[in-house]
Amino acid sequence: MNADEPSVEPAEPSSPRAPAGGIGLRDDFIMALRFFSRLPTGDSPHQTPDLGRIAMALPLASAVIGIGPALLLIGGALVGLPSYFAAALAVGAMAISSGAMAEDALADAADGLFGGHSVERRLEIMKDSRHGTYGVAALCLFLLLRVTALGAVAAINPLAAGAIWLAASIVGRSGALWVAVALPPARAEGASATAGRLPMRGFAVGAVFAALLLFLLGGPATSLTGLGASLLLAVSVIAGWTVLCRRLVGGQTGDLIGALGALVEIAVLAGLLPFA
Repeated sequence: MNADEPSVEPAEPSSPRAPAGGIGLRDDFIMALRFFSRLPTGDSPHQTPDLGRIAMALPLASAVIGIGPALLLIGGALVGLPSYFAAALAVGAMAISSGAMAEDALADAADGLFGGHSVERRLEIMKDSRHGTYGVAALCLFLLLRVTALGAVAAINPLAAGAIWLAASIVGRSGALWVAVALPPARAEGASATAGRLPMRGFAVGAVFAALLLFLLGGPATSLTGLGASLLLAVSVIAGWTVLCRRLVGGQTGDLIGALGALVEIAVLAGLLPFA
């Protein structure tokens, strides 16, 4: 190297952001799929997760994650399977497609938030892979609500059940990212801390896209009143969860984001079901 040329310092291996292999919708879509699912995404290089990029592609990624389980629900009900049996199969398929991330996060969050008596203890419990009473109860209730909600609608209109569920899961994942805008990471390590704090612009783009898909998918199966009710319930759950996380742990973690996604999904279903 010429002595007059400026030297280039090598990147620190522990730097919070690795150089991106590519920036664009395809790369952001793959990043979102890898962060929120266990679906195959090819052999392209893995990049350090970036919530700003993930948020904008997440509605499309959520549609891909949920389309198989939704089609299983529709197809099972149409071929004559009992609607609740078809719903249970579809919920199981969603757990496989998503890597059961929402289920695990909800159980961890319930154990940590309600089983600990200090910030440190709550975070310690959430990091523990074992589930306690609060976690098991929350997980069972979540699965039960999903199956009964979808089974009830599928008994009347399987297409509506699949469309409503797909819309609810899209809004749930995108809406849950609000806590990454409003709150700092509660711990220095972990998936949420690695992905960084989410800029408002990235969240807004993803949220608008998710709301549009809610109207496109849920609109034909319900009514404007149902769509409005589902958005109102979703916003209320997001706001309440954000306050709870700030008060109990002073920030957010990947478990708290994932748990909120599950809660928002149920909130959207609760708003849409009476009008389906």
